[in-house]
Amino acid sequence: MRPFACLLALGAIASAQRTPPAAVPAAPLRFPTLPLVSPLGARNDLPNPYRPGVSWGQLPNGRKWGSTAGITIGRDGNIWAVDRCGASGAQGTNCLGSPLDPILEFDPSGKLLKSFGAGLFVSPHKISLDREGFIWVADNGIGEGKGQQVFKFDENGKVLLTLGKAGVKGNGVGDDVSFDQPTDVALANNGDIFVADGHGRDASDNARIVKFDKTGKFLKTWGKKGTAAGEFDGPHTVAFDTRGRLYVGDRQNNRIQIFNQDGTFIAEWKQFGRPSGVYLRNDLIYVADSESNGVAPNPGWLRGIRVGRLSDGAVLYRIPDPLELKTTSAAEGVAVDAQGNVYGGEVGPRQLVRHAKQP
Repeated sequence: MRPFACLLALGAIASAQRTPPAAVPAAPLRFPTLPLVSPLGARNDLPNPYRPGVSWGQLPNGRKWGSTAGITIGRDGNIWAVDRCGASGAQGTNCLGSPLDPILEFDPSGKLLKSFGAGLFVSPHKISLDREGFIWVADNGIGEGKGQQVFKFDENGKVLLTLGKAGVKGNGVGDDVSFDQPTDVALANNGDIFVADGHGRDASDNARIVKFDKTGKFLKTWGKKGTAAGEFDGPHTVAFDTRGRLYVGDRQNNRIQIFNQDGTFIAEWKQFGRPSGVYLRNDLIYVADSESNGVAPNPGWLRGIRVGRLSDGAVLYRIPDPLELKTTSAAEGVAVDAQGNVYGGEVGPRQLVRHAKQP
């Protein structure tokens, strides 16, 4: 290059170094979309990398398990479960008049560490833990001025917050919030509270998600009874993924619906059967189907726990339900520990089971 050209080039470089780059506007925050997955046929013939389930969780003084639909894993690896006070019914008055504690904490060996909650519940349904380790339980029963509420506890059983009106069935909003069979609670990273409301199947039953801030202040609700996107029929379980998307087990509609935190519909997944419980861990989704039996209400599908990828919704595995009952049977609640072992809270057999992952 000639000397004059070199000087021009060096000058251009120096000028560029002195000129600050143009500001690039920050991209707006968006929820990444997920594929809208249509039914792929009954996903029954899938591999099962887990050992047969074994009864798990040692109860004291000869106490027997009742039906349980709720189980989750704490930050320390301990397992939390709700038991309907030794009773067998999914709803009704299971814990009324019972001296038993329905909320139970176990260490990974199955040893009971603590229990609490006696006298507070009618029919505890699902249990959740938030980022700070607080325990949330939904009570979808009603009787004797109790039930139809959501409770927040500290780890020693102190009640920190209640949502809904004790013993009152309704669809109130704002400062007058009331529930009609709330089933589950999911907590966003900022502390916002999302309640699945409406276990029943009658036209008058609620079918919605109710959102509160971390103090329990009502923010909004969405959904109604129906089959369209954003409508529900028996929202039975809720969970968040690491990107803040809310997964709703819309059980009577045989699907999972996925939303952002404002209630905007993202996707519908029908390839996991009839979802009674949902648990998310390590980019996998675990879905407990306790009601499909090959005929109505979900023809062609068999019960069990299905495991799939969150990235594309592909179903990878199925842990079969070992029972042949034609009614609600095995796991309604599902949770997964850090080692990949799967726990099922079983309503029909009235027990907790642990499916160890094959080495």
